[in-house]
Amino acid sequence: MQFSKFKSRSISPLWGIVFFLAGLFCAIFGFDSTVSHAANQQRTSTTKQSKKPAVRPSPTPTPTRSILDELGEPPPPPTVPSKQSQEINPGEIISISTTEVMLPVTVRDESGRLVTELTRHDFRVFEDGHEQPLSDLALRQVPVDVVLMVDASSSVANNLDDFRKAAEGFAEKLATDDRLSLIKFDDRVVLLQDWTKSRFQFRRALARLEPGMFTRFNDALMLASRDQFSNSKSRRAIIVLTDGIDSGRGSTTLEAALQGLLKAQVSVYIVSNTEISRATKKAELDELMGGSDSTIRFNQLRIEDLREGLRVLDRSEQNLAQVASATGGRLYKPHSFNDLGSTYAEVAEELRHQYGLYYTPLNKAHDGTFRRVRVETTTPSYKATTRIGYFAPQS
Repeated sequence: MQFSKFKSRSISPLWGIVFFLAGLFCAIFGFDSTVSHAANQQRTSTTKQSKKPAVRPSPTPTPTRSILDELGEPPPPPTVPSKQSQEINPGEIISISTTEVMLPVTVRDESGRLVTELTRHDFRVFEDGHEQPLSDLALRQVPVDVVLMVDASSSVANNLDDFRKAAEGFAEKLATDDRLSLIKFDDRVVLLQDWTKSRFQFRRALARLEPGMFTRFNDALMLASRDQFSNSKSRRAIIVLTDGIDSGRGSTTLEAALQGLLKAQVSVYIVSNTEISRATKKAELDELMGGSDSTIRFNQLRIEDLREGLRVLDRSEQNLAQVASATGGRLYKPHSFNDLGSTYAEVAEELRHQYGLYYTPLNKAHDGTFRRVRVETTTPSYKATTRIGYFAPQS
């Protein structure tokens, strides 16, 4: 056998063992050297990478312009990035069809009284400066979908009962075909009642209002415009009780929220408690400033805090006025929470006597651009109010 022949030799086995051990030795140390070299390269690479300086993000500049600076006076069309415009659903742009635009129009006389008996021949509509033709069906009776929103943060928390009463009275003054929904916002934005024509369901939702702390005002406007009106074919309105001071804890700016409202074609009526808060802060500030010099020095931090609070209220009130004006709504500044009932009743009266004005644009392009609109009446002393424009459909 082969195995027996191999064992019968005297020298071959020894050399075989030597050669085997030598090869094994080289193999072992060669492999270890390769591994060690690779490890050293990895450590060197890691060391070099760790020595790279950290990249610091560029600071974001603080916006100082007004939320309507981009819209100008008269407001030019806001620009929408093409990617964003592709994400807009057609139902969020044109509420009736891709060829017809509906404008909710409120008309008041010189004394501020509502004018309610106009016909199609009393109106003129301009789009981007060009007059648009109106058909005999230009004026129509259109139901309204109204979102009632309430700021349940600390600035309003103690007066939620006043809001409940005012909201109940408002609901009773709407037409039976009008729909309501209820949203409260503070630390969160919560839909307490989805669309309903039932006043009983709406009252039950009002009972679920609970106070919170901070204010996500911008997020509330954006979510309402995006989620509540995407499939609505009616006139669209938001009525919000707030001081408009966002706590900065949300993800939306007021500029973005305004653009969302314009896309959804929502009129915003703002019942602002800024005047109520202003009176409270001024009274406390006057009391502190009326003390002795030592008392004023002792309360200097509180005095500066009150002064800054008044400045914030002024800026917020200006922003609220611009949002209401741009969307065709109105800003109300009651002097007391006891006035909420009459304020909400006035909003309901306007919505009941609002005109639904339709026209087919001469500009047939489906380019997603913003079209400025203006409505006039044949009576110069009358003032017609509507939104500043709409977004064309995107092909």
